[in-house]
Parts: sequence; C-alpha cells; structure tokens
Amino acid sequence: MTNRKRVSPVLTSPMLTRPMLALGVVFLASSFAFGQGAAEPKPLMAEQFFKNVQVLKGIPVDEFMSTMGFFSAALGYSCENCHEGNTWDDYISDTRQKKRMARGMVAMVNTINRNFFAGRQVVTCYSCHHGGEVPRVTPDLTALYSSPSEEAPDIVKTAAGGPTAEQIFAQYTQAIGGAQKLAAITSLVAKGFAVGYGLDVDKDPVEIYAKVTGERVTIVHGAAGVSTNSYDGKVAWLAGPQIAGPNLQVPVLSLSGQELEGAKVDAEFFFPGKAKPAVAQWKVGTSTEIGDDDVQVLQGTSAGGVLATLYFNAETHLLQRSVRYTNSPVGRIPTRVDYSDYREVAGVKIPFKWTVTWLDGRQSFEMTDMQANSTIDAGKFTKPPAR
Repeated sequence: MTNRKRVSPVLTSPMLTRPMLALGVVFLASSFAFGQGAAEPKPLMAEQFFKNVQVLKGIPVDEFMSTMGFFSAALGYSCENCHEGNTWDDYISDTRQKKRMARGMVAMVNTINRNFFAGRQVVTCYSCHHGGEVPRVTPDLTALYSSPSEEAPDIVKTAAGGPTAEQIFAQYTQAIGGAQKLAAITSLVAKGFAVGYGLDVDKDPVEIYAKVTGERVTIVHGAAGVSTNSYDGKVAWLAGPQIAGPNLQVPVLSLSGQELEGAKVDAEFFFPGKAKPAVAQWKVGTSTEIGDDDVQVLQGTSAGGVLATLYFNAETHLLQRSVRYTNSPVGRIPTRVDYSDYREVAGVKIPFKWTVTWLDGRQSFEMTDMQANSTIDAGKFTKPPAR
C-alpha cells in the first residue's frame, strides 16, 4: 500500500474559469482572507499571504494553488501528506520531512532544467514520480506490453498532408448548424445538474449564463452553499461556500496571469463556434483516437500563452474533447473537457453533457434545458459575493 490519498472536489465549475481545487488544497487557500479582487492594482503574491514560503515566491496566489495541485497529481498526494495538522499554524510548520524534501526537489528540478535544457521546463516532478510517492527505477513490464495511455501528448506533432485547420473548422461549423444560424445566437442560458468525483457526492443544481461577447458565469447550488465562477470579459473570480467551520471560509478570489487567460479561453470555448478566434496559430496534429472514435487534432496558443488542443470526431465533425494548458513554476497544468449529447438549440447543435477533468478532480455536467438569445442582466457577470 502506498501512502496515496485522494480527496473529492468541493467547488467545481463547467468549462472552468479555473480548475477548482480538491478539499485539501481549498483548505490551504481558505485559511486566508484574500484581497479585494479586481480593485487591486497588482495580483497578490504567494509570499504576501502564505507564511513560510521559501522557493515559490513571486507568483500570484491563484498560480500558487495550481502549483500545489501539480504536486498532488505528480505524487498522488493530498495536503495532509506534506502538511501537519488542521489549523493554519500547523500547515505553515516545517515539522514534516516531506515538506522540506519538496523544497529541495523543486530546486533540483530547476537546476536540471537550467543546466541541461537552457532553462526550458523539460523535467518536472511528474517526469520521475508519474503519480507515485517513490520514483520507479525498474521498468514496468505490464506497462511495457500494454496499450499506451489514451492521453495524447501536450505538444502535438504537425501532420503532413490532410485537411487544413481552416477546413476542419469549416466542417465543424457546418456540422453544428452552419455559420448563419451560429451567428444568430448571442446568448445562452442553461440549467441542469453537476456531479462531482469521489464517494457520496451530490447531484447539485447548476445555472450557466453566457454571452457571445465573452462573459460567462456558472452557479452551482451545493449542499454546503452556492459556488460561483464568474468572468466579465476582463476579470474572473471564484467564490464558494463555507466548507468546514467559521475559519475555513472560501472567499472571493480574483484570477491573474495564466489563470485569468485560462478563464478567458474557457469562456470562449463554452460558446459554439468561438474556439477558432479564441486561439491563434492553429496547426493540424496527427489524427488519433479517443476510445473507439477517430478524431482530428488541432492545436494553437492564445495571445496570453495558453496552449489549447481540440479533438473533432472524424465522422460527425463535432467537437469531442478540448484540453487547455496553463503554465506553473513546476509544470503545465492541464484541464480537459469531454463533450457529448449534442442537441439543437435555435438550430445549432450544442453539447448538453460534458465532463471536466483537472489535476484535483473531475466534474460531470448534464443540462436539462438550454435557451438561446435570452436577455441576461449584466450584473450576472460581476464580482460575486463572498459565500
């Protein structure tokens, strides 16, 4: 038995503004009263809020939390594997050797990348650990003679010949209803349910409001309270309920840097037909498979440096999967969305089911109703109240 502990997500969102964090990671973030969100002239740095930060200084709080998620995924750990106790004073202590070891590992990886790869992020925690506590030094014969993992590489190889990116997008546009019908949709209002990952999870009501201009908000009504992910076209926020007593309240957190850019890409991807302009420099990758389905692959990079890969079903030409990556000091942070159950809304095929998978959990969404071109109050997309 390894000391591998998984925790189910507490706060989640479809088409994420940012991957919400597992309970252990949320606990770490929620021990602070974050600042005033968009009113702040600069993003709040990790060392301004978290005590005893030594090797991850100079990064915003939201990026710091994503980095914690990367550690969790790379080693199969939860917060309590490295942090002591249940209070913030316990968390900042250095009593556990694993926490001290982690600092040394970050320094080691940075040195390897600097000395052997000209500073490029080639080696990460995951390179050796692959989700395990102790790196393997012996080849795994079962893995050697088994089918390779379904997950495609983050950087796809450019394919020679075949359709162009323009042709693939044109096929997709035609498959979902055509450019004319697509252009007629200016807003979407969806209602349904969200189901988390793990044991004893609830089926929570969810509302989604989105405009073609880029604004989008997701509101999940969970047993512990309301969770909100909001993006007004320029600024993104997360707000969640009190999860475990008066000292563990998750306040409103504004996003910055790559996390904010990820929120922008997610909002664009939610709207049918907006993926193409959301990301530039599209290239065609080698066709692959998702399960039993053949898929065509496109990859591009947004203006803010977010890498995104789209997988279109080769037969239906519908978007079957999207994966976008943000950067962190220790490795790329992936967020994957798998789409299904396409139905017509105002003559355009839109997925009514999707599953979001990220480093700290998985959340499935099933819409029961979706309306196009409803009037949406602009106040829906503003900074949500602290829950």
